[in-house]
Amino acid sequence: MNDSPGWASPGSAPSDDQDGTAGIPRPSAPAGGDRPAGQWSPTQPPAGQWSPPSAPGRGPGAGPGMPVPPPGWGAPGPGWGGPPPAAKPGVIPLRPLGVGEILDGAVSTMRTHWRTVLGVSLTVSVVTEILVILLQRYVLPEPASIDPNAVGAEAVRQAGDSLRSELFSTVPASLIAMIATLLTTSVLTVVISRSVLGRSVTLREAWSEARPRLLPLLGLTVLLSAMVVAIMAVGLTPGLLLPGGLGAALAFLGFVAACVVAVWLWVRFTLAAPALMLERQPILTSLRRSAKLVKGSWWRMFGMLLLTGVLIFVLTLIIAIPFGIIAVTVDSNGLSEFLNSDSTDFGWPFLIITGIGEVIVSTLAYPFTAGVMALLYVDQRIRREALDLDLARAAGVPGYDTPRS
Repeated sequence: MNDSPGWASPGSAPSDDQDGTAGIPRPSAPAGGDRPAGQWSPTQPPAGQWSPPSAPGRGPGAGPGMPVPPPGWGAPGPGWGGPPPAAKPGVIPLRPLGVGEILDGAVSTMRTHWRTVLGVSLTVSVVTEILVILLQRYVLPEPASIDPNAVGAEAVRQAGDSLRSELFSTVPASLIAMIATLLTTSVLTVVISRSVLGRSVTLREAWSEARPRLLPLLGLTVLLSAMVVAIMAVGLTPGLLLPGGLGAALAFLGFVAACVVAVWLWVRFTLAAPALMLERQPILTSLRRSAKLVKGSWWRMFGMLLLTGVLIFVLTLIIAIPFGIIAVTVDSNGLSEFLNSDSTDFGWPFLIITGIGEVIVSTLAYPFTAGVMALLYVDQRIRREALDLDLARAAGVPGYDTPRS
């Protein structure tokens, strides 16, 4: 463990081949070799006459010279106190995290390092939205028109033209969004890794740390995207080759099966990007690291990712709907005209107003999603590899100075 966002090279998970009980004497085993097995002492206190330790000044035997419980072990009183609170040098406590703590850690990072976080996400969002608007206005073709009264071969032809037009309109915007996600994820992962240690980071420092990992991160994203496309092709091809209703039914079943496999792989490899950024791992090694960390926690990870998606969707609705209504009202001289018109050729007012709404959504969604992904990675390593000890040592928490063997 060092004090850089790369952290330490991964170790074997304690849960893989260690049970953590080595060297602990058991009641059925001799404690020192001079007593028979099964006996703790030649003499035992009478039954019912042993009481738990008491705090000084409380209970029998209390008096001067009695040991004082160390701080952090609960309020004085009868019985044993609870465990000491976990160290929290940054935005999260250094222990296994709950769902609320992961979400709160992502929001706390945005609030604590708002200059760096918003500087990255706002800049990328504005540039991305400008490029998308210019493509939609000047480069991409007009959507193909469909005659609702067409039947037979003509209806099939129009549906194919509409699908091709939709693909031409979607693919460039998707590529731009992918590049924007890469940039924000790479930089914000560094910011979040520093915020866990309670350290600030400037935009220049974060970019300097993230820049060498951009090409590997791009390669990882392309590889995962190609895997999803290949899975969809395998699932849909048999149904598309068969004519009639049988082919349509087979294509539907293949699509459902492909979606299940794609979601399974998405969750299994969701921690590959944080592993690639923070451990400086190659692409394939990052995929294996993610699979190892997610193993045994697939449903928990799926639930956390689904919850994050729902929150982003709600945020999008809250912001995008008002901006959309304003844009339609301004551009079409009234909402009633828009509802009664078949034209969807909006002008610059509509594109600009809706673009502002998209920028606001992206500015908030990018850092929140990156924060959740990075903190899920930290949480899984704490659970499986005791990363909390290394993080506490790197953060300079008292009592964690001795390196872990």
